[in-house]
Amino acid sequence: MIKVYFLSSCSTCKSILKTWNLRDGLTTIDIKKAPLDEKDLKELYSISNNYEVLFNKRAIMFRDVKKKITIFKENDYKKLLLSHYSFLKRPVLLINKKLFVGNTKETVSQALLELKKNFN
Repeated sequence: MIKVYFLSSCSTCKSILKTWNLRDGLTTIDIKKAPLDEKDLKELYSISNNYEVLFNKRAIMFRDVKKKITIFKENDYKKLLLSHYSFLKRPVLLINKKLFVGNTKETVSQALLELKKNFN
């Protein structure tokens, strides 16, 4: 199964999804319309074994949270990820029990290679 978590209003996500040239039949999830739930987060965590890896520290809302919590634990990241869609680093590609999180050039190109393996 291939799943892509993205934000439809994010120009970076749009650009990356275009680069990946996603095919029909994949599960695409706009996190603003369908925010992460416990089941989704558990699935992502089962591969990453780390909530911080999934967490978007650039989120504007994170600035306020940092004022209240100075030392973050795994459970803090989990609660925040479930509380608002903007805390998920994006896009997230889940493919063959492999996880590609974020928008660095390296992550995007590795994800593209994995997608090509599955569609050729």
